[in-house]
Amino acid sequence: MRREELVDLNAFLTVAEEGSFTRAAAKLGTSQSALSHTIRRLEAQVGVRLLTRTTRSLAPTEAGERLLATLKPALDSIGAELSSLGELREKPAGTIRITTAEHAANTVLWPALEKFLPDYPDIHVELSIDSGLTDIVTERFDAGVRLGEALAKDMIATRISPAVRMIVVGSPAYFEQRKIPLVPQDLSEHKCINQRLLSAGSLYAWELEKDGREVRVRVEGQLTFNNTNMIVRAAIAGFGLAFVMEDHVREQLADGSLVCVLEDWCPSFPGYHLYYPSRRQPSAAFALLVDALRYRDRGRA
Repeated sequence: MRREELVDLNAFLTVAEEGSFTRAAAKLGTSQSALSHTIRRLEAQVGVRLLTRTTRSLAPTEAGERLLATLKPALDSIGAELSSLGELREKPAGTIRITTAEHAANTVLWPALEKFLPDYPDIHVELSIDSGLTDIVTERFDAGVRLGEALAKDMIATRISPAVRMIVVGSPAYFEQRKIPLVPQDLSEHKCINQRLLSAGSLYAWELEKDGREVRVRVEGQLTFNNTNMIVRAAIAGFGLAFVMEDHVREQLADGSLVCVLEDWCPSFPGYHLYYPSRRQPSAAFALLVDALRYRDRGRA
């Protein structure tokens, strides 16, 4: 059914219920002549007269009564559904699906959700852990999380974490027999623990930077994982150097089981951002969650 047909049917229902073109036109916010034209167009389309008109009265024909019997419940049902959808904006409810990497889920999303959800029992959140760059529109996610704010066209990015940093670490035992690397080129002389990117299937090239100079290093070693926890465990055990999020190994750095090297080649960069399509009408639940996740730099004035 075309949109124009639905408008015409609503006009017919209003005229029949009001029993007057004058009152119906006022209710619909249109002119009597425009409304009369709409009814004639509908009658021409169905091929039968729907209303009997006299100078003093207006009533549905037999065909009109049949149409009304079907039309009124259908339009009432549509109206009720529109009202219930409107209530979703007033009463935060519904399911929000987010695709995210494991690190962001653990360090950013879950701490925020743990505080947020108890206040909104009718809001449900589904987190899909995936290190790849998921197409959130195709996969029917409400939002995704990724590092940085460079996003595809028609996406909105909301920052949800402070700046982050990837660092190179190794165990003290590993360095007992090896020199500490001072520049990225020195990594070729070291055993390194590789990370397999699930989305691309390739090995992650370590991204290092100093004074505006960017270097991508392909490292080699005995071990390759697609899980950061295993990479950290292998580094602690002395199997090689690892390139991981600094906050992922904060405890190990504090207790001395890992040490950081090449620090001057590991600058911080924009943290996690929640991204979602710009052409969407956010529900009350989604708007509240975005606000709860939004990063607020307490150090700024």
